[in-house]
Amino acid sequence: MHFSSRLRAFAAGAALLAASAIAQAQQALPNVVILATGGTIAGAGASAVNSATYAAAKVGVDKLIAGLPELSKIANVRGEQVFQVASESMTNDNLLTLAKRVSALSKQADVDGIVITHGTDTLEETAYFLTLTVHTAKPIVVVGSMRPGTALSADGALNLYDAVSVAGSKDAMGKGVLVTMADNIDSGRDVSKNVNIKTSAFSSQWGPLGMVVEGRNYWFRAPVKRHTMNSEFDIDSINALPPVEIALGYEGVSPIAIDAFAKSGVKAIVHGGTGNGSVAARVVPNLQKARADGVIVIRSSRVADGFVIRNAEQPDDKYDWVVAHDLRPQKARILAMVALTKTSDTKELQRIFWEY
Repeated sequence: MHFSSRLRAFAAGAALLAASAIAQAQQALPNVVILATGGTIAGAGASAVNSATYAAAKVGVDKLIAGLPELSKIANVRGEQVFQVASESMTNDNLLTLAKRVSALSKQADVDGIVITHGTDTLEETAYFLTLTVHTAKPIVVVGSMRPGTALSADGALNLYDAVSVAGSKDAMGKGVLVTMADNIDSGRDVSKNVNIKTSAFSSQWGPLGMVVEGRNYWFRAPVKRHTMNSEFDIDSINALPPVEIALGYEGVSPIAIDAFAKSGVKAIVHGGTGNGSVAARVVPNLQKARADGVIVIRSSRVADGFVIRNAEQPDDKYDWVVAHDLRPQKARILAMVALTKTSDTKELQRIFWEY
């Protein structure tokens, strides 16, 4: 064989070996799907100093992935744009659409984990909804950012990298829906946005489940409340959510909101009371009437780390009310909507609030 021919054959063989090695490396990596919904993580400001003033939901999922080439080293990643909204504008229909897509993907053998990029304002509500309704042990990770990608010290890229890393980790399986923000791994049930400016905005009243540092997970605790594969609720059989509204308690509170909600046809009212879910004396009769008219009354607390004790402050047994346990009003609303797709019996609803 002529030298040039041997050289070409050698080059072709080397290229074939390199391609084979790349293919084997890709097969060894987990397959992670990123579902994009908008929010600050997809936002853009007018300049690099705009960390609080910007337009959310501007950058598509393909650009998010392309802007973070490091992802290709930890997972085989593909993206889908489910919708593109600022999270304060999320609707019940959006929740249903997203959860059904997550459920469908979780059943695919070629999907090892799922990441949802989301605006931070209602991220905790979506994470909890997925916790309650998607039946899978595969990691589902919800992630956002407090600063747009155009800002100095933007946090979105690292948050997304961590989310993909966790979603592709076998040790994250079975731990329910997770949220990765500022290096922490939090439970989708417990986590809340507690600051509206700082990158350390999210925390859980019972502490994080763990941390993710440079692609490695460090676990400290596991969730004990029912979730995902152990939930009695299944998004595949939920096609609509009953209307549930929130009425807050405060000094000088009037019954206007409670009465308006009750007359509007809502199925439940979550009362976000002060302290231990306290209810002002002047609105107790209005909540009693709402319950007599068939509206479920759920007593929650507006306190950041509130914990409502049944029959303390109010005689819940006597009034046939439900207490929200440690859930903040916005999360109590999520659980109420999901639970009411199965039952309106207050004893059953109270069991559900204890267990989830």
